[in-house]
Order: sequence, then structure tokens, then C-alpha cells
Amino acid sequence: MANITAADVNKLRQTTGAGMMDCKKALVEAEGDFDKAIEILRKKGQKVAANRADRESTEGAVIAVVNADKTAGVVISLNCETDFVAKNESFVKLATDLAELALNFNTKEEFLAAAFGNITVEEKLTEQTGVIGEKIEIGSFERLEGAFVGSYIHAGNRIATLVSLSANVEGGEEAARNVAMQAAAMAPLALNEEGIDAAVVEKEIEIAKDQLRQEGKPEAMLDNIAKGKLGRFFKDNTLVNQDYIKDSKLSVSGYVKSVDASLVVTGFKRVALA
Repeated sequence: MANITAADVNKLRQTTGAGMMDCKKALVEAEGDFDKAIEILRKKGQKVAANRADRESTEGAVIAVVNADKTAGVVISLNCETDFVAKNESFVKLATDLAELALNFNTKEEFLAAAFGNITVEEKLTEQTGVIGEKIEIGSFERLEGAFVGSYIHAGNRIATLVSLSANVEGGEEAARNVAMQAAAMAPLALNEEGIDAAVVEKEIEIAKDQLRQEGKPEAMLDNIAKGKLGRFFKDNTLVNQDYIKDSKLSVSGYVKSVDASLVVTGFKRVALA
């Protein structure tokens, strides 16, 4: 029987994140072979993942990160089953490390296939499923590029946003963060009117008309009044037209122009846990 030392156990624990007892059992089973012990722990993760495949992973940590020159960012959610795990410091660190890696990729599929240490991201998630005992997966993956990109993570890591501006101007970093905070708080459906799906617009018009009919308004007046109500819908649900939360006298578009007259918001991404 191999002599398993505390240093061996600790090394395996640092490599995999597994508990001390699990690491010791794996090393004993592997007769001291470090690589074999890692494989044993991964297989355990695969078994746990298979058993929990039908579980709902609605908790987790949402992290947004931006690259060094502020021209691209990603926001991902690392999902788990319970709030207890989601708030664990090591879980949030893993989510942050994964988000930093995700900056290098354009799609969720590319990201999951990427190397994370000596295994892929997808294999790491399976490994951590075994370590934690809960279903662990990447829920959302959103990327945003622009002349200047800012981010915001709401306290508790349940909502995170990215916002892109048309230029890198003085005061732009604060403006991007403020607009990202707006997007987190107000959950707009789209950047502007053009971003609202035509089917949604039609549905809103029909809802408005039905309400007006119930109020007894003449049929000939419905189209014009409904269009007025649609304007309110756009104001409430498109980011650039919303009232700016820090100064309701301004729209979000008006706010960024107060920073620089030529500045506009060009895009945003918002990820929130259910």
C-alpha cells in the first residue's frame, strides 16, 4: 500500500478543489498515483453530474468582465442548485476565473471547449459537480464589443451588465458604468425602438386597442391613441429612452450626451438569475 502523506492530499486538493477525505480516498485507490487520483475524482464528478442532470440550476453567480483596453467584455452566469453554494467564496472565484477566460472567446461553445488548466472548461464543470455535489453549468454567455465597454455587477452577483459607448471620451468610464447600472435595475427589452421585435410591437398595439374598446373609445380613434400608448411602451422598455435613474429629467440618451455631445449608447447585455 502506498504511503499517502498529508502533503500529497493537500496537493490534490489544491489541484482539484475536492475535499480532504475525497482526495485521500482517491489517492489510496490510485495507490499514490497523482494523475490516476485526479482521474478517479473526475469520474466521480461524471457520475454525480449524470445523477443530477435533471436538476434545476437556478442559483449561481453572474460575472461581467471587460478587457484591458475596454473594447470588449463578457458576462456569464455560473449556475448551481442552491443559494448556499452560490454565495461560497470559492464558487464566486471560480465564476470570476471562468469569466476572465471567457473574454478570449466569441461563443459559449468555444468557451466550454477551451483549456482551463490541464482540462477543458466543460470538464472542469463536471469535476466541480463532483466536488460540490450539485449540478454546475454555464447558464448564460454574452459578449459585447464597442469603442468603449463598461460593466456593472449588482451586489450578490445575481445580475450583471455590459454597456458599449460610441467613443472613449473623458468621463466615459463613469458614464458606461452608470448606464450599465441602469440596465441592471430597469431591465430594458432592447437598446432602442428598432431592437423591439415586431411581434411584440403588434401585441402591445392590440393590448392597447382592447383596453381602449373597454373604455368605450370610438373605433376610428383607436389607431392614433394606441400609437401614443406604444410611445410610452418604448420609453419604458428601451434603454436609451428610459428616464435616467439618477436624474429623471433626463433620458439615458440625454444623460450620455451631457457627458459628451457626440456620445451615444451603442449596445448592452444583461444577464440575471431567475
